[in-house]
Amino acid sequence: MGLFSTFFVGTEAKAQTAGPEIRLAQAVLPDDVPPPRRRPPARLRVTPYYTPDGVYPRYNPGPDAVRECNVAYVQEHRPSGTVITPHMSCYWRRG
Repeated sequence: MGLFSTFFVGTEAKAQTAGPEIRLAQAVLPDDVPPPRRRPPARLRVTPYYTPDGVYPRYNPGPDAVRECNVAYVQEHRPSGTVITPHMSCYWRRG
């Protein structure tokens, strides 16, 4: 304690001076204070998980829709050799 008492012996306290403007403090009643704003709870975005089944576009085409499919054999070049495989493409049309 003796170390700190010798350190602060030579220091002087200085007060701040007020500027030329006059400021008045006003008391606020508890009824005048607005309630704190509450944020709405965060909403989670839910996206459905679809397994890829080759149907594009994925939407509800309506009750009268018909799915049209075209099937053809296509040559595919593979490391083991050229093979012929079926290839199907489908689309929706109004029924």
